[in-house]
Amino acid sequence: MTTKNEAAHPGEFIVSEANGNRSRDVATLVAGQDLAAGAVLGLISSGDDAGKYAAYDDGNSDGSETAVAILFAATDATDADTECTIVARDAEVNGETLAFASGVDEAGAIVDLAAEGIIVR
Repeated sequence: MTTKNEAAHPGEFIVSEANGNRSRDVATLVAGQDLAAGAVLGLISSGDDAGKYAAYDDGNSDGSETAVAILFAATDATDADTECTIVARDAEVNGETLAFASGVDEAGAIVDLAAEGIIVR
């Protein structure tokens, strides 16, 4: 019998969020990434990609070393910058279902997210 594994569903990580769409924003995921729903993101603040989001990595120095949002649904931006939906504020999320890059400071990201009003449970 074949075993099938499901990928994370869009928004599966959300425990609660503000009414309407207050917790969410439309954003741009910078090219070169293929990220799962629940990926923790940083906002690039310098260079040509300023204002776009990338996977959080505390080893970076372009702004994405600070966690500020969570990717709502899986997004493939391998070949080009791609529009996506993010959870940017006023939400509670399940920490067990967040997606972090290997080797990053997850505890630091949780503190960063709390500053944005995203509480990891």
